[in-house]
Amino acid sequence: MMRLFIAFSATCALLAQNPPPPKPSPTEDTGAVIRTTHTVVVAPTTVLDHKGDYVTGLQPSDFTLYDNNKPQRITADVSYEPISLVMAIQASDMLTDVLPKVQRIGNEVTDLVVGAGGEIAVLAFDHRIQMLQDFTDDGGKVSESLKKLKAGSSTHAMNDAVIESVRMLRRRPEVRRRILVLISEKRDKGSQARLKETLTDLEFANIAVYAIDIPHLETLLTGKSMPPRPDPIPATANHMPAGGTATPTMIDQNRTSNFIPMFVEIFKGTKSIFVDDALDVFTRYTGGKQYSFVKAKTLDRSVEALGQEIHNQYLLSYSPNNQEEGGFHEIRVVVNRPSLEIRTRPGYWVASRPEGQ
Repeated sequence: MMRLFIAFSATCALLAQNPPPPKPSPTEDTGAVIRTTHTVVVAPTTVLDHKGDYVTGLQPSDFTLYDNNKPQRITADVSYEPISLVMAIQASDMLTDVLPKVQRIGNEVTDLVVGAGGEIAVLAFDHRIQMLQDFTDDGGKVSESLKKLKAGSSTHAMNDAVIESVRMLRRRPEVRRRILVLISEKRDKGSQARLKETLTDLEFANIAVYAIDIPHLETLLTGKSMPPRPDPIPATANHMPAGGTATPTMIDQNRTSNFIPMFVEIFKGTKSIFVDDALDVFTRYTGGKQYSFVKAKTLDRSVEALGQEIHNQYLLSYSPNNQEEGGFHEIRVVVNRPSLEIRTRPGYWVASRPEGQ
C-alpha cells in the first residue's frame, strides 16, 4: 500500500515583510534574525490504535489540523519522499566501551531507517565536530565510517553538532525529507551554540530529530535497564472534558500542552531556564521521538523502532492563515476516528513584527 506523505517545504517560524539580507560569509557571525516571505509549517504526525499499532492508509480528509485553535487547510501529495539523514554520534572519552556497539549499526540504519533512495552522512562530536562520511547511499561506506569512531575529549558539544547537521541538511534538495538522528547522552556539555538558536535552526530547516539516549556509563557497564522516569504530570492532573475518561490520546496531548511553557521560555531567551534533557527538547519540538540504548540488543531494537516510526508517519503541511499572530503557535491534530493516539510537534515560534511593519 502506498504510504501517504504530505507535501512539505522549508518551515519558517519568523515572519517579516522585508526581503532577506545578503548572506554573510561562512565565518561571519551577525546574530541576525532569518527573514522570509514564505511560510509553510510541517507537522510530522504519528497515529496509533489502542494496541499501539501504527494506523496507515489515512487520507487528508481524515485529519483536522488546528493552529492556535484555527482550522488549517492541509496541503496533500501522495508521493514517496526520499530521506536525507545525518547521524551525529557522541564520541567523548567516557564512551570507550560504548562506541564498538555503535560501530555495527551502519547497515541497519541504511536498510531500516533510510530505505530506498535515501542517503546518510555521519558526524562524531566531542569538543570537535568531525565529518566521518558525507552523504552517501552506500551502506558499506556508512559501516566503514563508523569504524573510525574513537573516544576523544571529556566534553560533548551536542548543540554545535546539531548546528552543523542543520547546515549539511539545508544543502540537500527540498524534495527530500530531512532527518537528524542523535546518539548521545541527554545533556549538552561544552557547546558554543545555545539551545535557543539550535532549536530555531532546526525549525527553519524543517528537520525532524530522533534520538537514541546513551544513559550513564555505569548503567551501560552493568547492563541493567534504567527504570522509566516518572511522568511529572500525573494522569489525574490532566484536564479532561466533563464526564470524559483518560484515554492515551488525551494524556499524551495534555502532557504536551504542559510542556509548552518551557518551549516559550526557551524562545524568549529566559536566562534562568534550565533544560535537563536536551534530547527531549529536540525530539518533542520537531515531531521526532527518543529511544533508549543500554546494551547492544536494545540499540538494535531502537534502530528498528526508529525506522518503523519514520516510515509510518504522516507529514502534514500547511500555510498558516493566522501567521500575523506573534508568539507561540500551538499545533493540534485530530483524526475523525475514535480511540486513536495522535502524536505531533506541539507548535512553533513566530517573532512578533515591529510596529509599523
